[in-house]
Amino acid sequence: MAIDLSIIIVSFNTKKLTEDCLSSTIRSLKGSKLTWEILVVDNVSTDGTREMLRKKFPVVKTILNRENVGFGRGNNQGIRAASGEYILLLNSDTVVLNNAIGKLVSFGRQHPNAFIGPKLLNPDRSPQSSCGPFFSLPVIFASLFLKGDVIGLTRWSPNQARKVDWVSGACILAPKKLFMQDLLFDEKIFMYMEEIDLLMRARKKGYPAYFYPRSHIVHLGAASSTNRRKGPVLNIYRGFLYLYKKHGSAYGLFMVRVMLRAKAVITWCIGALLGIEHLKETYAEAYKLV
Repeated sequence: MAIDLSIIIVSFNTKKLTEDCLSSTIRSLKGSKLTWEILVVDNVSTDGTREMLRKKFPVVKTILNRENVGFGRGNNQGIRAASGEYILLLNSDTVVLNNAIGKLVSFGRQHPNAFIGPKLLNPDRSPQSSCGPFFSLPVIFASLFLKGDVIGLTRWSPNQARKVDWVSGACILAPKKLFMQDLLFDEKIFMYMEEIDLLMRARKKGYPAYFYPRSHIVHLGAASSTNRRKGPVLNIYRGFLYLYKKHGSAYGLFMVRVMLRAKAVITWCIGALLGIEHLKETYAEAYKLV
């Protein structure tokens, strides 16, 4: 039987975070007129996540993978198995505040052929920049060399609902029918920029993305990263290269390689001058990716 909403959470060794996420999600939906289901796709957690799900959340449906298939493929499994008219993709390192989910679905119904993202907050409830422009060459330059994320050139957190190029994959709502129009995640991307690629393909099909700031969700960030210093940098390098190989021109890919190499060399030199070993190690590895 069709229901209003399917909430999909991919977990990997985030037992406490997943528990908090589920508790806040169920609390947010309490008293809602929405019919809903929650599906947790677990990527072979070894920290007791599966036992916790069985004991504390019998209402939650589970897909228990035998290997870590990554974020994108895990979400695709959940989307295919979902019964809801709408799909809410929710990171395990999020906490849903108040009626955030209901508000998001209401806005989604006003924009029925779009992908919707809420206003993400840091743990201290300050705004977390979670939407922005697609990664054109100037945007990549600003991101790498001008601290574009910090000064608001490459990602934002508006206070008004608006159409944007992309919203954060930490929380995305859309009708299931959109995902099923060849708009599942690219499973060649293991982690990072999956949502950018998906929303670029959606835009080409005429489906926009909207940022909706009246729905508030706390996002802790980088919860499943195995190396919080090196991992994000290497994932950015892999992500930019993959996007331009898939969507960009030969010239665009050449320029991206030039910028990534320059960033790696400059930062390695700074690490060498200041004696910061993790910078040298990280950007030496990043250079090899290019």
